[in-house]
Amino acid sequence: MLGWVITCHDGRAEELLYRLEKKHGPQAQCRAVNYWCGLSANMLSRMLCDALHQADSGEGVIFLTDAPGAAPYRIASLLSHKHSQCEVISGVTLPLLEKMLSSREAISSVEFRNQIVAHGTSEVTSLWHQQQKNPPFVLLHDLYEY
Repeated sequence: MLGWVITCHDGRAEELLYRLEKKHGPQAQCRAVNYWCGLSANMLSRMLCDALHQADSGEGVIFLTDAPGAAPYRIASLLSHKHSQCEVISGVTLPLLEKMLSSREAISSVEFRNQIVAHGTSEVTSLWHQQQKNPPFVLLHDLYEY
């Protein structure tokens, strides 16, 4: 089963997990990490790292964030590069998480990433999708002989 780490501003992450569990029962391998104003990037990184390890069963972990480019998204992106089968999604909502809930047990992290972006609004994207828009920097002088 894919682990979920929901990380959002203020109390939104815990609220999303609370509402999911209230309607669908306890969610195994699912953690919520709130980002509060004034919380350091180092502390958020430690909290997300702990949540990642608690949610991971070896099948992959999905970071679910509220806003692309914000602190939870940036820190999750850095952590995702250190762990295989880890994806970062932004723009999540409760209805979208409910729609994807049953997929946690059946598909890979890559398939999950593609499905959640396809099912979401135009606000929903992933780190991978953003990286495809901005390919890695290539030095032009490497292409020419001197």
